[in-house]
Amino acid sequence: MKELNSVQKFYKDKTIFITGASGFMGKVLIEKLLYSCSDLKEIIILMRPKRGKTGKERVDEFSKLPLFKRIMDTNPDILQKIFPVWGEITQPNLGLSDEHLNHILENTEIVFHLAASLKLEATLKPNIIMNLTGTKNVVDVSKRIKNLIQMVHTSTAFCNVEFDVLEEKVNDFPHEPLDLINLAGWLSEDAMATIQKDLLGVHPNTYTYTKRLAEILVRNEFEKSNLPACIVRPSIVTPSYQEPIPGWVDSLNGPPGVIMASGKGALRCILLNKEANFESIPVDLAINGLIMIVKKLCTQPTKSKEIPVFNVTMHELVRMTYGRFFDLSVAMKDETPCSVSLWYPNVTLTLNKFYYLINIILFQWIPAIFIDFLLLIFGQKRFMIHVQKKIAIGMDVLKCFTMNNWNFRSNNFRDLVEIQSKEEYDMFFVDSRQIDSEQMVRQAIIGGRVYCLKDPLSTVPKAKRLLKIQYVIDKLVKYLFFYWVFKKILVYSGIWDPNYGVLDIVSGIFHN
Repeated sequence: MKELNSVQKFYKDKTIFITGASGFMGKVLIEKLLYSCSDLKEIIILMRPKRGKTGKERVDEFSKLPLFKRIMDTNPDILQKIFPVWGEITQPNLGLSDEHLNHILENTEIVFHLAASLKLEATLKPNIIMNLTGTKNVVDVSKRIKNLIQMVHTSTAFCNVEFDVLEEKVNDFPHEPLDLINLAGWLSEDAMATIQKDLLGVHPNTYTYTKRLAEILVRNEFEKSNLPACIVRPSIVTPSYQEPIPGWVDSLNGPPGVIMASGKGALRCILLNKEANFESIPVDLAINGLIMIVKKLCTQPTKSKEIPVFNVTMHELVRMTYGRFFDLSVAMKDETPCSVSLWYPNVTLTLNKFYYLINIILFQWIPAIFIDFLLLIFGQKRFMIHVQKKIAIGMDVLKCFTMNNWNFRSNNFRDLVEIQSKEEYDMFFVDSRQIDSEQMVRQAIIGGRVYCLKDPLSTVPKAKRLLKIQYVIDKLVKYLFFYWVFKKILVYSGIWDPNYGVLDIVSGIFHN
């Protein structure tokens, strides 16, 4: 039997409690722990009750995902180590039954708090309840766990928006987290929306604001209650680089959604700074980082006086700009186009807000209105205006990420490599210096196509034929449109007599 490495030995016989287990990062964390640390004792996962389905049936749903294929091929029985408990992080005691709560308090040793609302466009109250109140409830339960050795609070690298250099430390904010929790408890959502702008201050959305306050709450408990906690801040989490399969993704949040919308021809123009760094981290590196961070903190000889913070971001040697990212994405449209698209995919990148607005009106809103009009005539369900509204909201809240250049310090995260043996380096890969950024983008785009759009690569030949047809139609329509606009301008200015055609005017010019 192969000897366990130090990470596997650390997790041997451990019981782990995970919130947000059904989310993108949560599922990858469960799979990685079961696959690489299979000697752990139990993984307790907090899940919302689902009518008509037992805990076993909910766990069995994991086994049907491509994400869990290598486990199902090698050790399917290990799924029995997953123990689902029904609850909700927005409720006191996480909404758990006495039996399930007692099971967590008596057995858990490590808590991974991943549950959060990622809705950048959400109004203030829902995100306070989910991201701030929810974190407080997880902290309150964690403080009561008898044998707790580490709680990991997952935040975001973008929660300190006003700083030019983003260090691995918690920065104070004028607002007290508990005051905001109390405020959300008695003010209505509409009332909170009226004071939202004043409360957010430098923050561009309620997501970064509430994650900032949640960090302060966890930091305060670390100092006041001696809670063994740490804060992990991933940048934009993108599809997997290596594990468990390259390109795995199950959500169109963030870059995958933008790329898929542009690949479908629904997104035609993006407001961004092409020279800004595209700050992302593949999900498998982020998850390996979580696993390594816990091992490091729990085995180091002395406890840190300040709460440990880890900015989980890419090394500057392999970072790419937004311009390069979209260049690669555009190239991919010819290699693996979507089998069904609304129009020929062609995205314009600009910093000019006026030019952006013109493009959006001409090439997104007018076609959307026209398509919905045709659908109305033929008695079909209209959807394009709804799609464009969602795209508009999404692109508006993403501006703070696409227009600014971020400067992260990630020494704590990078130092994890120094404590790894050769086997651990390969098994829990966190060395972003060795990533092929272009390959990462290619895999992410293919992953979004295959796993989110359910569009297998077998459709590529057909899609390429469709792309050629759409290219001709796109050029023809644009030519006719601009010809019509040009003619109207000439007629209005008196240069063009509407009674004569183009050939008449040309022959008249040469005759003269």
